[in-house]
Amino acid sequence: MNQEHVFLCGNPALDFVATLRARRSARFEMFASPDRLDAWYLASGLVDTVAPADASHVERATAVREAVYGLVAARLAAGPLGAEALAVVNAAAGEPVPALRLTPAGRRRADATQEEALSLVARHAVEVLGGPEVPLLKECGNATCTRVYIDRSRGMRRQWCGMESCGNRLKAAAYRARKKQSAQAAQGAGPGAVPGAGSGVAPGGREAVRGASVG
Repeated sequence: MNQEHVFLCGNPALDFVATLRARRSARFEMFASPDRLDAWYLASGLVDTVAPADASHVERATAVREAVYGLVAARLAAGPLGAEALAVVNAAAGEPVPALRLTPAGRRRADATQEEALSLVARHAVEVLGGPEVPLLKECGNATCTRVYIDRSRGMRRQWCGMESCGNRLKAAAYRARKKQSAQAAQGAGPGAVPGAGSGVAPGGREAVRGASVG
């Protein structure tokens, strides 16, 4: 698999949506050229070969992608599905799909047209957005990441699209923040600070007697 393509979302249509990364900040576009669209189709495993794309294919693919994202966002917000987005996705899903053939090497979807490959993506969108896994849709807990995935974990405890892509980075950032906070607290205490001061616990570990008279 091409290292550039990451499939973490649990459904090809959601991975397709994630080809526009960091939507609310950097907005990194993976389909910057037609060959990048071809590469995604092949890396996804949806097809084994695909006719070369041109600029018009990229334009339509990104239009379908954004329509799917709009529907995903509506599902996350428990809101109504937009009529225009529905029309775009359903039109793409209504196109033919590449024939599935059995070969000595296994099953293959070969000689796919661009329209057929996009139809497969749109049909996966129909399945995930109209099926029983809608309640499992989650957006990554990393505020700068906008991937939406299907949380099939036990108890739905998954927090990030992936540990390597977001989880480890957030854990490392949280660790650095805690260390910085601890260092600042130590500096604020001053060199003559007594351990346990202000906590109601004496240095020997016994509870300080409060309100005791002196003399």
